[in-house]
Amino acid sequence: MARDLHHLLLLAALLQQLSATSAGDVATGSGGEKVHVAIYYESLCPYSARFVTNHLLKAYRDGLLDAADLTLVPYGNAKVDAHGAITCQVGSSPSPFGCRDAHTDVGILACCMQHGPDECLLNTVQACAIDAWPDVKVHLGFIYCVSDLVMKNRHREWESCFQKQGLDPKPVTECYKGERGHNLSLEYGRQTAELVPPHQFVPWVVVDGKPLYNDYGKFEAYICKAYKGYPLLEACRSPGMEAENDVYGRL
Repeated sequence: MARDLHHLLLLAALLQQLSATSAGDVATGSGGEKVHVAIYYESLCPYSARFVTNHLLKAYRDGLLDAADLTLVPYGNAKVDAHGAITCQVGSSPSPFGCRDAHTDVGILACCMQHGPDECLLNTVQACAIDAWPDVKVHLGFIYCVSDLVMKNRHREWESCFQKQGLDPKPVTECYKGERGHNLSLEYGRQTAELVPPHQFVPWVVVDGKPLYNDYGKFEAYICKAYKGYPLLEACRSPGMEAENDVYGRL
């Protein structure tokens, strides 16, 4: 009986391992590694919001994000001064009220980004959402909801996205009102500053370390081009999935 029990335990362990392997094969294909996709953007930039609500949503619905390791970086054209304050683009000055005019408790953030203090706030809120909910499908759902409101000129209703997505607002609220949110923004600023070549505009889309420049609207095609798994992803069989080869040759 002991031997039979031992065999049953071994069989259960083997089935569990096979199940995990099969799940991985479904997500990334046989022998295929996920494609690294990074999107550097600003929360209130209309081009960024349009990219999220149109292209990124389509990639999610088509199942392409199952083959991608997606990183969202909500920072864009902000700058960090010598004192660690986050300010807007070159040539502008920080808000005299610090970040308190954006309803945070940390005064060291200067919220005068390209689209004003609301953008500073929402960049930090989205950074906190990514931190609070590491599952890309969860934080992407929240960011999509906020971006959809941006496109409708209703971005100040962003807190409604907690209820719409069925999410607890507490971790994000505590984050963006405290130093955690500021530190996350500093980290995203560092990542943005270290881009090679530097970003020229937002959204700035990078696939497997290579920027797509003005061709970012075809980022799905570049995922298909970079993906080496088998079988070919169903979405990659669609017409119009041809990526421009010269973009990959610019570096």
